[in-house]
Amino acid sequence: MKIVILGAGVIGVTSAWYLSRAGHEVVVLDRQPAPARETSFANAGEVSPGYSAPWAAPGIPLKALKWMFQKHAPLVVQPRPDLAKLGWLARMLGNCTTEAYKVNKARMVRLAEYSRDCLEDLRNETGIRYDERTQGTLQLFRKEAQVEAAEKDIAVLREGGVAFEVLDAAGCLAVEPGLEGAAGEIAGGLRLPGDETGDCFKFTTALAERAAGEGVEFRYGVAIERLIVEDGRVRGAVTSEGEVRGDAVVVALGSYSPVLVRSLGLRLPVYPVKGYSLTLPIIEEGRAPVSTVMDETYKVAITRLGDRIRVGGLAEIAGFDLSLPERRKATLLHSVEGLFEGAGDTALAAFWCGLRPMTPDGTPVVGRTPVPGLFLNTGHGTLGWTMAAGSGRVLSDIVSGRRADIETADLGYARYLREGRRSGPLVPAEA
Repeated sequence: MKIVILGAGVIGVTSAWYLSRAGHEVVVLDRQPAPARETSFANAGEVSPGYSAPWAAPGIPLKALKWMFQKHAPLVVQPRPDLAKLGWLARMLGNCTTEAYKVNKARMVRLAEYSRDCLEDLRNETGIRYDERTQGTLQLFRKEAQVEAAEKDIAVLREGGVAFEVLDAAGCLAVEPGLEGAAGEIAGGLRLPGDETGDCFKFTTALAERAAGEGVEFRYGVAIERLIVEDGRVRGAVTSEGEVRGDAVVVALGSYSPVLVRSLGLRLPVYPVKGYSLTLPIIEEGRAPVSTVMDETYKVAITRLGDRIRVGGLAEIAGFDLSLPERRKATLLHSVEGLFEGAGDTALAAFWCGLRPMTPDGTPVVGRTPVPGLFLNTGHGTLGWTMAAGSGRVLSDIVSGRRADIETADLGYARYLREGRRSGPLVPAEA
């Protein structure tokens, strides 16, 4: 079949790779001049299956209220009126139950663990290098209450067979010696030795080049205007350069996916959650992180990428705003300097933001839709890099009519149809 993929971020490019390897003719369209120029450009750098968890969790509503009054708040909700935002927040709050959290986290970990294995296979097959390291993630707790709250995550990890280590302060310093200057701030940690790190931009760019060399067609600088529907089936897309037709279309446009599919009656609950990052050159090797340290207090990840430190995190619910407020930069600097003071040159820090496509239950939407010929691979939130390879492989299997290696029934759009039958129509009947 000829497959048209909309979006050349890490999700679109991995989808293209696996679909091409499955024998399909693939063309990828993107409005940017090259791959990975939006949300995949400067993310936190984590490939963290063990840390895969929904933002919607028990206790989050109360925490969110407290965060509103903090100087360095990990979550900010802009007060501007937005019906889509209000609806998404309401559905997210509906997932903040113990039962929902267990279900959502379990399926996220399932996909993320599979994705990490797919990434390893892909790396071995292609030889792609992207400042990768396989030395785990350390979730760092500054307060004893955070250590106690981690028990619910540990239970899910144990149930899913995910390797983990519970560390005291000394144990944290043993795996991340650069934390020595912050020893008095550490209450403990949860280490996930199976996690990895790497530069998502470097990976995506290299994989796109490799895919192009094997026949995938990439068309950059092309604006996608609408989908082509004939006889109830999606047949391609209308672009700024005319029609591009195929036997199936994969929408991998991140936060912009809902706008494109809305005309087909699909109410895709994906909303942009803005995240920020800093990239600092390392100037003191002994003070720098070895792998990734997740500062649980500020929800900030501090990752070693070659000779750089990537500091990424925060969550701002502000629609499609791409401004770069200095107060958000200050929070990232506060976290990295508090834990790894003097490791990186803050004067040369590159400040960036991106829009993470979040679903209210945390799980991405991967698979077919009620509209024949239309497939989705979007809604990965903060875990696009973590879940990219596995999502691309799963999507390829579904499009090709093959049985996937993992359970996929609860990853698709159909779960929102079931939700709609319980609480009212989410999708018009004609969809």
